[in-house]
Amino acid sequence: MAHAALPELTMMQQATTNAPSTGSDEKLDTPTDGTEDGKEASVESGVVQTAGLEDQTSSGKQTPAQRRKAFMQFAALCCSIFVAGWNDGTLGPLLPRLQEVYHVGYAVISLIFVVSCVGAIIGSCTFLYLTDRLGYGLVVVLASLAMMIAYALQAAAAPFPVFVVAYFFIGYGGAFLNSGSNVFLASVSVGKASTRFGVLHGVYGLGAMASPLVSTQFARFPHWSFVYIVHIGLLAVTVVMQAVTFKFKSQEECAREIGLPPPEKEPDSLLQRYKRVFRLRVVHLMAFFAFVYVGIEVSIGSWIVTYIINLRHGGPSSGYISSGLFGGIMIGRVALLPLSKLIGDRRAIFVYILAVIGLELVVWLVPSLIADAICVSFVGFFMGPLFPIMTNHAGRILPPDLISGGVGWIASWGAAGAAVFPFITGAIASKTGIGALQPLVVALSGVLFVTWGCIPRSRKQIQG
Repeated sequence: MAHAALPELTMMQQATTNAPSTGSDEKLDTPTDGTEDGKEASVESGVVQTAGLEDQTSSGKQTPAQRRKAFMQFAALCCSIFVAGWNDGTLGPLLPRLQEVYHVGYAVISLIFVVSCVGAIIGSCTFLYLTDRLGYGLVVVLASLAMMIAYALQAAAAPFPVFVVAYFFIGYGGAFLNSGSNVFLASVSVGKASTRFGVLHGVYGLGAMASPLVSTQFARFPHWSFVYIVHIGLLAVTVVMQAVTFKFKSQEECAREIGLPPPEKEPDSLLQRYKRVFRLRVVHLMAFFAFVYVGIEVSIGSWIVTYIINLRHGGPSSGYISSGLFGGIMIGRVALLPLSKLIGDRRAIFVYILAVIGLELVVWLVPSLIADAICVSFVGFFMGPLFPIMTNHAGRILPPDLISGGVGWIASWGAAGAAVFPFITGAIASKTGIGALQPLVVALSGVLFVTWGCIPRSRKQIQG
């Protein structure tokens, strides 16, 4: 398993850029001795390493009120990312019922992913602009409200064209919730940032694991569409948390509330910041990595239930296999931290991708319902750490003043991948059958392996 301009990197990053070099700066610029990517900045930190940031917030300078505010901000981010995970995990168990209710095949039902993809891509392209103009606090509330409107249409079991169009707003809003949560925590991390970032991605996995448990039950009911009322309730809680915590403020204002110093005025225009981010080849490589990774994760989660029902003759409870996938993702992001630290981030990614390929070959070639269900859970287990490791690596190698925009762009394309590859899977399945899912996932995993090998190891490599 995804996956994510806010005003360009906040206070401490700009202070670091203008201040004399320190030992911590050098660690950001050079790989650590004896390991690839530096074990001390390994996935245990699972978070963007911002020079001096943790020193500022953990040195006792925060007041109790500021610490409480920081906790509230983190809780609001967790609510946002939980909803994003819940949305990604819901559709898989519902797809067979949607095909039955609307009398459509694989290709037509896959229009859901096309429309969602369009929304996610537009969200990716406007994320930097809107957060810069309107502020983080207002943008995430508007994104959540847009998703609530879409879910209201779906809860009413609207005609198929309306049902599909609603996914545009879900894709658009989801891109902001994913990107916004990742970028905010990357830019304004407090206390033990490593733990917080790991927990954030774990909460996404929790939402994606829990939602199939609910949607599998609703898929059996005459009023199957009422599952989206649950979505509306979760988003209502999220909107309240966002509004009360961020109060429609910009990220700089939110940072000041938790004791971080105000940023210096950014000399670059918005267009210049866009250009600087997009000139970096590594940003596009990492965006492509996120695009493929989240695409694999959501393709399996969306189509594995149909695959099990049609090819392994699973019953109505097959929807729980999707929960197994996302449960594995959630557990893997925590349980594999020691191994990732031991062997280093870069090697860990290669090992985990090879494990995913091996397990997917078992699901593809061994016609056993039980074996396939177990292997799918372990696929999630080994996929789980990939996105946090990649995001952490982005923070170590991107120029400090471009981390916010770069991580936002990367995470946004993860949201786009969640729409593109499930559609491709459905389009291929309409011609060849749902059996095409596993060879496609194996091939995409190979692409992921090669892409990771092309990503630079240190900041010096991208600075020429």
